[in-house]
Amino acid sequence: MDYDYAHYMLTEGRKIKENQTVFPPARDAYRMQLAEALNMNRTQILAFKNKPPTPVEFFPSDHTTSSVHPAKPSKPRRHIPHLDFGHQVLVPQTLMHCDHHLVLQSSERTLDASDLMDDFYLNLLDWGSSNVLAIALGNTVYLWDASDSSTSELVTIDDDNGPVTSVSWAPDGQHIAIGLNNSEVQSWDSASNRQLRTLRGCHRSRVGSMAWNSHVLTTGGMDGMTVNNDVRIRSHVCKTYRGHRQEVCGLKWSASGQQLASGGNDNLVHVWDMSKASSNSPTQWIHRLEDHTSAVKALAWCPFQSNLLASGGGGGDRTIKFWNTHTGACLNSVDTGSQVCALLWNKNERELLSSHGFTQNQLILWKYPSMVKMAEIMGHTSRVLHMAQSPDGCTVASAAGDETLRFWNVFGVPEVAKPAPKVHQEPFSHLNRIR
Repeated sequence: MDYDYAHYMLTEGRKIKENQTVFPPARDAYRMQLAEALNMNRTQILAFKNKPPTPVEFFPSDHTTSSVHPAKPSKPRRHIPHLDFGHQVLVPQTLMHCDHHLVLQSSERTLDASDLMDDFYLNLLDWGSSNVLAIALGNTVYLWDASDSSTSELVTIDDDNGPVTSVSWAPDGQHIAIGLNNSEVQSWDSASNRQLRTLRGCHRSRVGSMAWNSHVLTTGGMDGMTVNNDVRIRSHVCKTYRGHRQEVCGLKWSASGQQLASGGNDNLVHVWDMSKASSNSPTQWIHRLEDHTSAVKALAWCPFQSNLLASGGGGGDRTIKFWNTHTGACLNSVDTGSQVCALLWNKNERELLSSHGFTQNQLILWKYPSMVKMAEIMGHTSRVLHMAQSPDGCTVASAAGDETLRFWNVFGVPEVAKPAPKVHQEPFSHLNRIR
C-alpha cells in the first residue's frame, strides 16, 4: 500500500482528471514517460493480481479484512440444524440467503406440545443444569431428559389450582419450582418425583414468572408484586419488591446475584439491588426504566459484561433495548419489527438470540454490539413465546403458540482455546549477566 499515492489519487489526482487539457504530442509523451517512471499508471489503489478466493465464512463478517495482511484460518461453518427427539424423526430443512443474512426454514413436523397455553405473560419452559427440559402443558409438567431422550410426567395439578403458569429449575438441576394459577408455588424433587412443600401467601393471583438466586426463589405475580422466598426456612417470604402496577411477567437475576431485573405489563423495567431489599418496608428500585411502550417479558443479562441488560418489548413496542445497570442509561435501541417474546445471550460469542411474535414468528440471531442480523430461523406458525438454553449453551429450545417444541443448535460448539505455554523467566532476563 502506497499511502502517499493513495492520498494523491483521492485529492489532487481527481482534480487533474476533471480539469484535463490537451497537451502537444511531445509534452504528452514526456508526461507518459514520467508517470511510468514514478509508477503512476495504476488505476486502482488496491487490486488483486489473481481472482480472490471464495469466502468460506458461513455468516458475513462484521469487519473488513485488508488483502495485504496474511489471511487468518477461517472458522468452520456453523451449521444450524433442527433437532427432534422422542418418537419424532429428524426434520429436514432448507437454507436460504436473504439480505446478506441466513434464513433457515424447516418442515412443519416437530415435537408435539399440545395444550401449551398461548399466553404472552407466562413462562412455561426451562432447561435445568442437569440437562433436563421442563415444559408445562395445561395442568401437567413434563420432563424431557436430553441425555437419553426419555420423557416423564412430573405432576398434574387439579383444575381448582391449575393451570401451571410458570416453571423454573433451581441451580442444582434437581429441584424445580412450579407456579400456579391459584397464586401458590410448589417445590418438587425431580429425582424422587416428590413434592417438597407449597409456598403460600406470596401473591394474591397467578404466579407467571420465577427466578432462582442460590436458595432464594423470586416470584412475580399478576398482583404486581415480586417476592423473595428462602426455601430453606418455614417463613419463606424474606424480601418484597414493590414497583410494578400490573403483572410481573419477566424476572432475571444477574450472574453475581446482586441485581434483579423485573419486567411488567405496565411497560416498565426495574433493576433492584439485593443488599437494599427489606421485608419490613417497600423496597425501592435502583433504576426505573420507562423507555418501552409495551409489556416487557424478555430480559437477559449479558454473560461477558456484568452491568449490561437486554430487554424486549411486546407488540406495541417491538424493540430490543440495552441498558447500563450501573447508571441506568439506555445504550442502544433496535426496532425488530415484531413482538419480542424472549432473549438469550450466546455464552461463547458476542451474539444475542431473540424470539418473536406476529407477523413472522421467527427467531433472529444478532451480532453484538453492531446488531447486524446474522440469521433468521423460521418454522413456527405462531408467536415463539418461550426459549430455553441447554447447560452447555449451544442448543436452544423454542416453544410457540402453535403447540410445537423445536430444538436448534443455533450457537454452535464453543471453540476450545489452547492454553498458552507458561514461560518462567528470571528477573531481568533481558539483561546480560554480570560475572
